[in-house]
Amino acid sequence: MRRCKIKIFVLTDRLNIIGLLLSLMIVSCNTDHESDNNDIPINRDLEDISERGKLVALTDYNSISYFIYRGEPMGFQFEMLQEFADYLQIELELITENDLSLSFDMLNKGDIDLMALNLTINNERKEKVKFTHPISQTKQVLVQKRPENWRKMTLDEIDKQLVRTLLDLADKTVYVQTESSYAQRMKNLQSEIGDTIHIVEVPMEVEELIALVASGEINFTVSDENIAMVNRTYYPDLDLLTQVSFEQNLAWAVRKSGSDKLLAELNKWIEGFRNSKRYALLYAKYFKNSRSKHIVQSDYFNLGRGNISQWDKYFKQYSDSIGWDWRLLASLVLQESRFDPDVKSWSGAYGLMQLMPSTGQQFGIDIYASPENNIRAGIKYIQWLQELFLDKVADEHERIKFVLAAYNVGPGHVLDARQLARKNGRNPEVWDENVAYYLLRKSDPQYYHDPVVEHGFCRGEEPYNYVIEVLDRYDHYKNFLEEDE
Repeated sequence: MRRCKIKIFVLTDRLNIIGLLLSLMIVSCNTDHESDNNDIPINRDLEDISERGKLVALTDYNSISYFIYRGEPMGFQFEMLQEFADYLQIELELITENDLSLSFDMLNKGDIDLMALNLTINNERKEKVKFTHPISQTKQVLVQKRPENWRKMTLDEIDKQLVRTLLDLADKTVYVQTESSYAQRMKNLQSEIGDTIHIVEVPMEVEELIALVASGEINFTVSDENIAMVNRTYYPDLDLLTQVSFEQNLAWAVRKSGSDKLLAELNKWIEGFRNSKRYALLYAKYFKNSRSKHIVQSDYFNLGRGNISQWDKYFKQYSDSIGWDWRLLASLVLQESRFDPDVKSWSGAYGLMQLMPSTGQQFGIDIYASPENNIRAGIKYIQWLQELFLDKVADEHERIKFVLAAYNVGPGHVLDARQLARKNGRNPEVWDENVAYYLLRKSDPQYYHDPVVEHGFCRGEEPYNYVIEVLDRYDHYKNFLEEDE
């Protein structure tokens, strides 16, 4: 397994570099597990960290802790770490690792100063590390899939087909992350019920296992409830009602020796930050926001008198400059904002075109000034994406799919998927079954840790479905409206 050291920065001259409008990650990766931070001896405490001017922290890649969205670094652990680094008035350097065993080893070897994960505090782990004061609390739940026709069933009928008591786990196979608190809980539970639970520990992050339950490849896994509930927004067929633990504290960890002052400062900061409005907003942003797709079913069947929206005149006015059918542009805007000119997403994207503020700034357009300005800035961004892919995808119709995917997730992840397609013998100029195939796999460590990948983890289902849904809706619009209507 490879581990990657990640430094975050924002480009200043994005018009001449492929990172236009992106917050890029420069990734340097080692195939072994020896520290490449040679200047960090094991016993460096807070004074040395402050003198170095840099906090070296580890977190994991997933859709909650740390990820890239439209080129911007985001995630609960990332933003918490940035808050702490700002509090110390030093820089933050992130190292990502989803293998818990390696993460503990890296901490105790001195490769990192801090593990910023949702670590359940237990006695076994206290032998390895020192925990901070709790960051949050949650309980563990059994993740299983509801029956196929559950929407047509009563609650009693559903319950009869699911594991509802812990005794019912006898002789069941439960997949859990290796060396996780979930694995330990299942071992303890096996003793408590006095029967066999077939516990399979695999080196996979909990969100990967949840996805396998959702796809039907495995029947059961265990997750923290707050993580599982976020993932149910992606997989509505999941059931999370069976609890397997009491409420538990989640915390960060430092080395068992040589980190006393760092731990004391962390605990002082945590006590203050956890009682702040900023923490409440941050927690809600990542754990209580449904982040559901901006799609209203059957909107295109209620088009009225030849209009898709009140913004049609702008779609028609500006779509020619990018060579698009105005109905395609309208489909993209519905996908982004449901035609609400004032909507602001959980990530900070604003307006009809759901643009990040930095996008408008790069093109000298105030995206907040008017809906027309927001559309103009979106058109400029689409133009830039078209130019980016012009010499990479020859076919115009294929190129639209690449542009749509890049509009949704940022061009970096799409370029990574092209590199993976090329490396694995597929056509980097064809979307379906080629580049899209590898974008879907960018949530798999086997692929996002590949040397040709520059932008790391990506939940590829969203841009994959985005392309399909925008183009499908466009086809419906063509059935109802003429191009020049």
